[in-house]
Amino acid sequence: MWTDLLLRFVLGGIAVSIFALIGDLLKPKSFAGLFSAAPSIALGSLGLTIAKHGGEYAAVEGCSMVAGAIAFLLYAQVVSWIMLRHKVRALFVGVTALVVWFAAAFGGWAIALRQMTR
Repeated sequence: MWTDLLLRFVLGGIAVSIFALIGDLLKPKSFAGLFSAAPSIALGSLGLTIAKHGGEYAAVEGCSMVAGAIAFLLYAQVVSWIMLRHKVRALFVGVTALVVWFAAAFGGWAIALRQMTR
């Protein structure tokens, strides 16, 4: 158990550092956040999942990650659209739009899981 956690920590740190370096090299600097955390953590987790549980289990995890990313994109679009069109407080819009994220994430996860079990 401890070796698994230590391995996740080391691999995650290395991956985050590499993606942060890539993000720092790109222009504009606003891209740095895109390359700093999420992709590297996902890649590290998938690599460890493949090593520990095999490819089929990792495929389900990968589909879940894609569903979550699509749900986040939808959430960001809804929040952006509302914030640009109406004078509403960002905290209210962000928290309220979480319903969209949950619905899209769990709906996408259910669809992906159903497709994987066929």
